[in-house]
Amino acid sequence: MYNETMRPELRRRWENLRSALAGQGGDALLVTTNVNLFYVSGRVFNGMAYFVPDGDPLFFVRRPVGLAGDDVIYIRKPEEIAERLAERGLPLPETLFIESDSVPYSDYLRYEKIFRPAKVGNGTRLLRGVRSVKTPYEIARMRESGRLHAEVYRQIPSLYRPGMTDIELSAAIEHLSRKLGSLGIFRIFGQSMEIFAGSLLAGDNADAPSPYDFALGGAGLDGSLPVGGNGTRLSDGMSVMVDLGGNFTGYITDMTRVFSVGRLPDIAYRAHETALRIERAVIDSAGPGTPAADLYELARRIASEAGLADYFMGHRQQAGFVGHGIGIEINESPVLAPRSKDVLRPGMVFALEPKFVIPSVGAVGIENSLAVTDSGLERLTLLEEAILPLG
Repeated sequence: MYNETMRPELRRRWENLRSALAGQGGDALLVTTNVNLFYVSGRVFNGMAYFVPDGDPLFFVRRPVGLAGDDVIYIRKPEEIAERLAERGLPLPETLFIESDSVPYSDYLRYEKIFRPAKVGNGTRLLRGVRSVKTPYEIARMRESGRLHAEVYRQIPSLYRPGMTDIELSAAIEHLSRKLGSLGIFRIFGQSMEIFAGSLLAGDNADAPSPYDFALGGAGLDGSLPVGGNGTRLSDGMSVMVDLGGNFTGYITDMTRVFSVGRLPDIAYRAHETALRIERAVIDSAGPGTPAADLYELARRIASEAGLADYFMGHRQQAGFVGHGIGIEINESPVLAPRSKDVLRPGMVFALEPKFVIPSVGAVGIENSLAVTDSGLERLTLLEEAILPLG
């Protein structure tokens, strides 16, 4: 089912899940979505993983063929699970946790009919809570993604050609990313959240409102995906913000760097320096036990004191956060927002992204991936942070 070298790591994750399940009074947890199947098994497969508080999980597999192990049980349909559990002397659960925020309603009803639990718990929330604290292995995977992510960005000035559009430069960056091993997928939690690879925002397109809950929007190329580059031709006096994901290991780093075509107005450099000041202040202030809401307030206050509140996290449409958790998906816990209840814990990893949008210029600012350690924060994306000229 999984590479044997992964067994100690998976056992650590299983123990964390079992502990969370028992702590919430659950008799069983049913895992069915790709992201969480990858988390509990080290691979994506078509089927389900079944956890109880006091034993190893069972993997009920439909596809692909060829997966082996004492814990692997091939089935044709979910209705067979109850019979397979009975064969192993396992009772049906009184309290079953299902990924209720993620599975279709018809599947939810199907699982209720199969297991007949007296009570259903929210498995999505349980899994996301456990996943929010990364193991050392996971953080190592993110360091590697961060290293390759930085290598891609380091070469961006050499990819630029005068007369390019934002889409042409983005495609060149995406091509390089794939050559260096990018998996080419940018997983996002939530029904109304979608994006391709990330976004490259040039000039006033950075100020185009988007329906998606990202820091900045962009009009996109079509109403079917209204976010990101829109074909803007890169021209003198324009900022170019590159915010593409770094998924080289199944674990995503998030990083933004800003480039310029020619010289930008002074306000753009002042806003960028303010973003760097926010980043330094957060890094100096944050550590285990820090409320995420306090870090948002710190960032907002610095932006306001600099006289840049009207441009902070957008201009026409402003985002209500300054950072978000990352891992297998780009929007995990913690969230750095004014009403966030999250408190930083060792092993959490988040992207801090203080940004400003200057009308007629574009977006400036920074984003780095940061891991919470016992003593503070570790930066996972290491690269020059100044606005760099293109060409």
